[in-house]
Amino acid sequence: MGGSARLVPELIVLDIGRSLAFWVDLIGFRISYDRPEEGFAYLDRNGAAVMLEQRDPAARQWITDTLARPFGRGINFQIEVSGVGPILARLGEANWPLYMDCEDKWYRVGACEVGQRQFLVQDPDGYLLRVAEDLGERPLAAGDLSR
Repeated sequence: MGGSARLVPELIVLDIGRSLAFWVDLIGFRISYDRPEEGFAYLDRNGAAVMLEQRDPAARQWITDTLARPFGRGINFQIEVSGVGPILARLGEANWPLYMDCEDKWYRVGACEVGQRQFLVQDPDGYLLRVAEDLGERPLAAGDLSR
């Protein structure tokens, strides 16, 4: 039911319906299970999992400070996908703005570089998602540790 993810962020959202429309319809997650009466949904996308819980001041929720948009400041959630193109197309059709346009980026990992095609987008509450497609790896140029 809940999947096998070992770390699953639970995000407080202001409108579960609007959040589900974004996460499911645009980003491509599916609802593994939900509790609509509690404003809760557990989502999965090929092993990437997230829980969404609608803010309810009367409910027992673990909120450590005042919620102010954008939520999740200082964090981005990287979601690995097989291809960013279909997601970009759905976001474009919905006129959903990107936080950062799509780019190919290479990161040094030891003696090689790993690449990803990536873009950033915010969900309805301002949580920042980095959607990334694997571009493989390539050798690091001799003596180049600056990347």
